[in-house]
Amino acid sequence: MLSVLIVDDQAQIRQLIRDALEGVGYHVEEAQDGKAGLDRYRAKPVDLVLMDILMPDQDGFEAIMALRREFPDARVIAMTGGTDGVGGLDILEVAAMLGVRRTLQKPFELQALLAAVAAEMTT
Repeated sequence: MLSVLIVDDQAQIRQLIRDALEGVGYHVEEAQDGKAGLDRYRAKPVDLVLMDILMPDQDGFEAIMALRREFPDARVIAMTGGTDGVGGLDILEVAAMLGVRRTLQKPFELQALLAAVAAEMTT
């Protein structure tokens, strides 16, 4: 069974994503911020990480950079509800510059989420 780690500071978002992914057969883990997500990944790597960008304590940018340093092959999909990024760049463009191949702008349709997860799992 393929596994996904959802890293998002909003419990209701994590639950919504968990329900959708478990509904199609994925095993799901959760973390409430980047630090907790990294700790969880280090303890038990998963097939894919869904990483929110705008979170307190340790944001998604920091977590993605740390994940890439320690686990260069880790698969990550970045997601955010924000748009203002660094130096005038869109937040998701910055995530792509950090090596994230797929992104999701919140709010997103669950079908778009499932399609992105399936596509990332097969590449």
